[in-house]
Amino acid sequence: MTYPLIVLPFVAVTAAVVLATLRRPRFGRRMASCGIAAGVLVALTAVFDNVMIAAELFDYPEHLISGVRIGLAPIEDFAYPVCAAFLLPALWTLLDRSPRPREEATA
Repeated sequence: MTYPLIVLPFVAVTAAVVLATLRRPRFGRRMASCGIAAGVLVALTAVFDNVMIAAELFDYPEHLISGVRIGLAPIEDFAYPVCAAFLLPALWTLLDRSPRPREEATA
């Protein structure tokens, strides 16, 4: 199995859970915050994955990756932090049981 195929279920679950929160309050603000967090995590992943690969702590067989790399790190490695940045807040939103104020009916 190739790394892009391993990443696919994580991306699909993340997309489904995030879309399930589409009608929840402050969706746009939450997505903006998730985008900032994802950017920070991608930057950290780029730095530390490249350091670890350069130190030969691990490597990826060429035939199992897409071939697209950021430095030494394959692009597939960046899917996990991006998914985490969007999935965890979406799950938190879905599992939130705090009482919400009722919307007033407009006539």
